[in-house]
Amino acid sequence: MKIVIVGGVAGGMSAATRLRRLNEDAEIIILEKGPYVSFANCGLPYFVSGEITKRSKLLVQTPESLKGRFELDVRVNTEALSIDPDKKEIMVRGEKGEYSIGYDKLILSPGARPFVPNTPGLPEAKNVFTMRNVPDVDAVTRFIDEKSPKKAVVIGAGFIGLEMAEALKHRGIDVTVVEMAPQVLPPFDYEMSVFVQEELEKNGIKLYTGVAASGFLEEGRIVELQSGERLESDLTIMSVGVLPENTLAQTAGIELGMRGGILVDENYETSARDIYAVGDAIIIKNQILDENTMIPLANPANRQGRQVADVISGYRRRNRGAIGTAIVRVFDLSAASVGLNERQLKAAGRNFKAVHVTANDHAGYFPGATSIYMKMLFDPEDGTIFGAQGVGQKGVDKRIDILATAIKGNLKVDDLMELEFTYAPPFGSAKDPVNMLGYAATNIMEGFSDNIQWYELEEMRENGAFLLDVREPGEVERGRIDGFVNIPLNDLRTRIGEIPMDRTVVVSCQSGQRSYMAERILKQKGYRTANLDGAFNIYSKAKKEEIR
Repeated sequence: MKIVIVGGVAGGMSAATRLRRLNEDAEIIILEKGPYVSFANCGLPYFVSGEITKRSKLLVQTPESLKGRFELDVRVNTEALSIDPDKKEIMVRGEKGEYSIGYDKLILSPGARPFVPNTPGLPEAKNVFTMRNVPDVDAVTRFIDEKSPKKAVVIGAGFIGLEMAEALKHRGIDVTVVEMAPQVLPPFDYEMSVFVQEELEKNGIKLYTGVAASGFLEEGRIVELQSGERLESDLTIMSVGVLPENTLAQTAGIELGMRGGILVDENYETSARDIYAVGDAIIIKNQILDENTMIPLANPANRQGRQVADVISGYRRRNRGAIGTAIVRVFDLSAASVGLNERQLKAAGRNFKAVHVTANDHAGYFPGATSIYMKMLFDPEDGTIFGAQGVGQKGVDKRIDILATAIKGNLKVDDLMELEFTYAPPFGSAKDPVNMLGYAATNIMEGFSDNIQWYELEEMRENGAFLLDVREPGEVERGRIDGFVNIPLNDLRTRIGEIPMDRTVVVSCQSGQRSYMAERILKQKGYRTANLDGAFNIYSKAKKEEIR
């Protein structure tokens, strides 16, 4: 069997090495358009920052090492030009000119390319770069070394944009980030993204959100915003998303779908027989909604490469889709997410509830504990977990990974209460934040608690709700939400007569835990109550202007 793979890195190389392990006698050819077939593209920003000190560390495998260990025919600097599905041939251009290669099976793993908007002045700019591969990182680092830029603009505040903002700051460059969305990290819900925004600002990053770059002047040295403001820039990084690299598939008549992604079936086979596709260029199923989506992440691409190798080798593997588990480090903060956010659930018309939990990464009495802020979205009818987000200095990755496993394993919110984790004071808490999310969500489902979100408080206020803050007076002095009456939790039973029975009571505290205790007292006394989810911790981030 002769198998040709177009594209290396995550999807292509995972397929190639798995194919060799299953088919010792197969002829396996990998065509890579660029000079590097296997590199750590997720590590590129950390090479710019200097944290990864040796460029060679970015190169995971070379054609020579792959030949020696796996007997793979790797052809770098070789571009696939066209495919003839009927003849089962692919035309390529390499160091020896143009020639055709026949195949029995063809795997397309072309990846994605940076989206570069058609912005006036951009073609003439001499200091604008993207960050997708090793030549990109070479160009950026060479520019920094030769030009010693003082000011940089990063356009796009997604994962790569924020990693590059931090990297450039570490290089001593003043950094401004411009994001068209109203917040940084658009995949997160707003109130969770604010933690990241504050971390950026604390580290001297200037932010412009809700505005796009509308033009480049003076060969890129001036970035003009839609607002009319102009930013000086010695170096600009474009990080506004990616598009599937679909030219080869399109010219071959292979069926495409949303955003130009390559359509594949559950075996990763395209509309052309014996042509398969994996990685950032393909359309997959969002495993939670069972709807088409594109998730250009390393983990799904590696998995898809392995699975398509199994399929070609005669073993049954089903393309189940992905749930989009991701994480980013922003200076001293980690932000991670899995599954769906509120905007996606609303767009899909799903009924959902949210719970926020504030907890420590390990036992609070053990030195070095830091706060973790978690949010989970779920179906209040059957307990399906739709998604989760977390921010904090430590331990966020562990909790989101657990919740990603729970979603993949079809666990419900009440199952989270049953999960058992390793525990000793330096490592965790007897009631882990994941357990706490399960407790809070199950309380909602079983009617022990009713909550409202930060953006629903204004409507409750307008409808005449009584607003009750059960924190201690010293906490209230450090910051309070306008309109709340302070009755400390320990005084609530003796001062309950101060709370009107004929009005809904919205209860808040610092994190939501004491307000839940107050809610239970009031409910059992006949009051209509609602817990302000996340309480002061979350509301003070989302509505800073209302904090007194």
